[in-house]
Amino acid sequence: MTTQAKVGAEDLLRQLAPQVLGSLVRRYGHFDLAEDAVQEALLAAALQWPEQGIPENPRGWLITVAARRLTDTLRSDQARRRREERAAALAPPDELVESPHDEYPAAEDDMLALLFLSAHPSLSPASQVALTLRAVGGLTTAEIARAFLVPEATIAQRISRAKQSIQASGVPFELPPEPERAGRLQVVLHVLYLIFNEGYTATAGADLQRGELTAEAIRLAREVRRLLPDDGEVAGLLALMLLTDARRAARAREDESLVPLEEQNRALWNESYIKEGTALVTEALSAAPLGPYQLQAAIAAVHDEAARAADTNWPQILALYEMLERLSPNPMVTLNRAVALAMVRGPQEGLDLLSTLDADRHVAEHHRLEAVRAHLLEMAGDHRAARASYRTAARRTTSLPEQRYLESRAARLGDLDE
Repeated sequence: MTTQAKVGAEDLLRQLAPQVLGSLVRRYGHFDLAEDAVQEALLAAALQWPEQGIPENPRGWLITVAARRLTDTLRSDQARRRREERAAALAPPDELVESPHDEYPAAEDDMLALLFLSAHPSLSPASQVALTLRAVGGLTTAEIARAFLVPEATIAQRISRAKQSIQASGVPFELPPEPERAGRLQVVLHVLYLIFNEGYTATAGADLQRGELTAEAIRLAREVRRLLPDDGEVAGLLALMLLTDARRAARAREDESLVPLEEQNRALWNESYIKEGTALVTEALSAAPLGPYQLQAAIAAVHDEAARAADTNWPQILALYEMLERLSPNPMVTLNRAVALAMVRGPQEGLDLLSTLDADRHVAEHHRLEAVRAHLLEMAGDHRAARASYRTAARRTTSLPEQRYLESRAARLGDLDE
């Protein structure tokens, strides 16, 4: 199999993984065991398909292999005789793909049900992210661990605990009742947002960005958009990801050092992402109830539409942040509004707003608060105070590229004072 064909097979496996898992859980139950069986089937396909070719009915092939693994597990567990009896009563897995027609018709609700289950509110955010990437994204435990720069055992433990928690809770494999659905969907979108953010600006390590995570977040957001085409916030989140990721090629130099927005070579920005994201958010803002992801996407669009940093429409960005803060109060929104305020009305007004966050426990020790303060102090001409804030921010971040950037800004201000 050629390299291109191998990549195509990997993409197909990732696309089919949630469909296969949904089929098994809907038929057999046992989310925890079914998920393990699907991972084994994916591994078998990754080993066999490059040599033997992709089968005529790849989804049926995966379901058959996973079903065999699952029923073998149920039958071999003597402590779970009731499960064994239930499994034995089901159609033998060999019958599932006797013909090229899949005996398990695609259920659009399965993907959504998996997303809702993986991002269940009872799980911690870290567990929601890991389980979503595994169960819905089709990533292996090793791939998730590499993406987050943590030991594989740590990710395995998170996934195992999450599956045990879901199994113990007895949460049914179905879409949440209508009164709960909107709130639960926000949790799903937040999980995808967390995955994207970790990929766009890694919280730790030597790399500024992890493209595999941003790509997976965008892929999953596209899937949710396909399933929920009329939801404005789904469209807003996908637009936000596209408009933000459009700048990725310009954000880092060859040595992985960070390039701030105002210094980026905008010719490197992804025009197709900007065009798609702008169209998405424009349509959502005109047709759907206003939501925070739509407003964030609108802000990103204003940045992306400026041919030069000097052309940025800061008054419009400030107005959008004011709307966002009224709709969804958040210290990070206030922090970003302080920057826009400084650009429109001067750095002192931005600093005054920033000072209201000093007692907020959510951001008081966050490196971004001191980094923004340093930037505004530099704008105000107070180089000594700006240098101190840059150094404080550098000590607080665990991202090496961000740390080097902040230290270089402090050093530059020292040179200017000499």
